[in-house]
Amino acid sequence: MERKIIEKKTRVLLYLIIFIFTVLISRLAYMQLLETERFETLAKQNHMRLNPIIAPRGEIYDRKGVKIVGNKPVYTVSLVYLGLKDTDRVVNRVASILGMDPKEIMKKLEEQQLRMYQPVRLATDVPLETITVLEEQRLDLPGVVIDVEPVRSYPFKSMLSHVLGYVQEIKQEQLKRNQDKGYRLGDMYGQDGLENAFEPYLRGQDGARQVEVDAQARPVRDLGIKEPVPGNNLVLTIDAELQKTAEASLERQVLEMRKQGYEARGGATVMMDVRTGAIRAMASYPTYEPSIWIKGLSQKQWEDLQKSGALPNRVLQLYPPASTFKMILAIAGVDTGKVDPSWSIADPGHYLFGNRAFNDWKPGGHGRVDMRKAISESCDTYFWYLGHRLLGVDLIGKYARKFGFGERTGIEIPGEPAGIVPTPEYKYKRNKAYLDAIYGPKFKAIEEKYKPLLASATDPAEREKLEKAKQRELRAVQNQYDQYKWDLDWQVYDTLNMSIGQGYNLYTPLQLVNYIAAIANNGTRWKPYLVEKIVSPDGKVIKEFKPQKIGQVGVKPEALQVAREGMRMVTTVGTAAGIFSGFPVEVAGKTGTGEVFGHDNHALFVAFAPYDKPEVAVATVIDYGGHGGSAAGPVARDLFAAYFGVQNVPQRTAYSPE
Repeated sequence: MERKIIEKKTRVLLYLIIFIFTVLISRLAYMQLLETERFETLAKQNHMRLNPIIAPRGEIYDRKGVKIVGNKPVYTVSLVYLGLKDTDRVVNRVASILGMDPKEIMKKLEEQQLRMYQPVRLATDVPLETITVLEEQRLDLPGVVIDVEPVRSYPFKSMLSHVLGYVQEIKQEQLKRNQDKGYRLGDMYGQDGLENAFEPYLRGQDGARQVEVDAQARPVRDLGIKEPVPGNNLVLTIDAELQKTAEASLERQVLEMRKQGYEARGGATVMMDVRTGAIRAMASYPTYEPSIWIKGLSQKQWEDLQKSGALPNRVLQLYPPASTFKMILAIAGVDTGKVDPSWSIADPGHYLFGNRAFNDWKPGGHGRVDMRKAISESCDTYFWYLGHRLLGVDLIGKYARKFGFGERTGIEIPGEPAGIVPTPEYKYKRNKAYLDAIYGPKFKAIEEKYKPLLASATDPAEREKLEKAKQRELRAVQNQYDQYKWDLDWQVYDTLNMSIGQGYNLYTPLQLVNYIAAIANNGTRWKPYLVEKIVSPDGKVIKEFKPQKIGQVGVKPEALQVAREGMRMVTTVGTAAGIFSGFPVEVAGKTGTGEVFGHDNHALFVAFAPYDKPEVAVATVIDYGGHGGSAAGPVARDLFAAYFGVQNVPQRTAYSPE
């Protein structure tokens, strides 16, 4: 009996073993016969990688072949997600070595949706010492990939930074816009300036290397390679030596004005060829080194950069043109026949309108003043009279627009505003929006306050009482509103302000230099441009940019001539005579001092040279820097000296506060 029980148990065990082996053999057969291709693919994915080889971006050169932006090889560290249980440990350890927040690394991995075997870049331009530490611990850090990639290098550090822009990892919105152009998360992308405007040309074609890796994603051997193709190079209209001069002089003048007690927060200067529109120098201060973006900025670094005021390109910022605008009125007066160049007034030092006197910058006035002298000495009274009594807002605006004010110049780099040529319509819309923003919420608050009270009041007498209280409060706010409502309309003082480049006039230094160039070259408006040509890596010219004429200003030659003559007198006997005394090249210029409520004045200076046969024009602004002649004039003088090869330029100052 006992033996039969043992035999029965043995048979059950045998059947069980046979069943298990049958299942195993069936599963093995299924995988080998029906899933062969799938597992071959998984196996290849597990030990083969297709690693991108980042193509160098195109380099950037000045007009004489001086390299301004190049590339250099740096170490990068990436992490391949292998699906291992100790991924958190690896992330924490790598973060510690790289000095990163583990959460930042996990965020990068999550952005890639934790795709298996896809490297995610963690850090760029990693120091050799850090790379050494990682290499020493590679066995404990599965998935860590160390590579060498090209990044931007800047031989002149911060020079031309606002024009060049910078390169940074592509942003999510940029990636969405360029989905069909082969970009991947982690790719570098031009974020501003020329790097952004010419991204399609500067970007190269990445190559790829197929490698065999071990279980920890470390390369074992190469299986094939496709070489990357570098991006195309840019040749600029900029002259590197002139650019150095512009930046050094601008910085010196800003710091000098600070020493003299002015706010002097920064400045801008631009030099343009009046015969073509080619930009020879464009500087903004303070500045920054574009290389700071390569490693990425911490929140504190970003906040510090914003506070420094280094980010905006001040050449494309809006300023009141102040007295540099006065040639517009002179040209308008002569061109319309309202006056001729000899028309003069006796200036008592103020302009009377009604019972109010508007005081000229020079107490006691300028005496008998004709048009040339009015430009030379920047006589406010003369241009108040001309603008208010003879021209008016519409004619002034018409002639301002003839010279390109109120529209973008079309320069290649992004961020250019159109500027503001004031009109009664503009003033009304602007000021009404301002009043509505202040008083609109007050009206709304009163309505909302009484709405539930009136809704819940059942007694007619109570409702009437509430309604009267509501109307009383609304009238009080309306009375406040009406105190300012009159200023929605254009007033005489608006025309007076417009006549001397104040009030709502707002233009960029780039627009100012383009305006001066049109005066200098007898009325031709050129489109300012920064890029001369695009050249392939093998030296073939892909695209060349020729001077582009926008059109003629369409005014009488004698109107432009009197403006030039007055500007020449500015530098010989006028408000900038002290700056250009003894200067061997004949310069024609105009000073400007832009008033800013609650701050020091903006200092402006515009000029062209040589006077008889103009080649270049310059516009300079020192933010809250004081007076145009003494603060901005020396920058233009230094640029002219560098352009014309003038040595040992004496450091002189202007004699007048304009």
